Amino acid sequence: MTRVGMAGSAVAVLGAIGVTAGLALPDVGADRPAAVATPVASVAAPVVHPVTAGVTTLPASTTTRPTTTPTTTRTTRTTATSDPSSGMPCSITGDGACVSLSAKRAWLVQDGQVVRSAPITSGRPGERTPTGTFHVTWKDANHLSSEFNDAPMPWSVFFNGGIAFHTGSLSRQSAGCIHLSDAVARQFFRTLAVGDTVVVVR
Repeated sequence: MTRVGMAGSAVAVLGAIGVTAGLALPDVGADRPAAVATPVASVAAPVVHPVTAGVTTLPASTTTRPTTTPTTTRTTRTTATSDPSSGMPCSITGDGACVSLSAKRAWLVQDGQVVRSAPITSGRPGERTPTGTFHVTWKDANHLSSEFNDAPMPWSVFFNGGIAFHTGSLSRQSAGCIHLSDAVARQFFRTLAVGDTVVVVR
């Protein structure tokens, strides 16, 4: 046997062994197969559960501002005691008025000072003006009396039920109100506010 024959026999034997073992000799001339990517299983993100135990939830803040209701009642500012120089016998806190039935006089107090003193007439016998400490309850510049057939009571400042300061006769007694001249009644009306003190003494 020649060397070529022996080599061919060896190749044949090796080929047979490769087939028996299930191995294929590589084909040098063939293209290599493309690499196959192995799929990676997706990993789920961990679930975070909120911790609520022991946590206090605060209420939501509000932007609504509290409203404030205006009032016409005057705020007390100063204290005025009786004024001997003016003859006023009353003690007035803040703005207010004093009436002396026996002296037939009224005093108007503003910012702790007597700003007006004027003559008055008051209730006649049987309808005397009551004494005491009162407060202005309401005002009416053009009031008409429902008790006396719509009699005019200009510049009325009410301080005790139906009793008021208002323009009226200074020569004739009233049915209980305090009569003032028209100019003085206007000043009382402009100066006094709801809530101001009115003191009536005998």
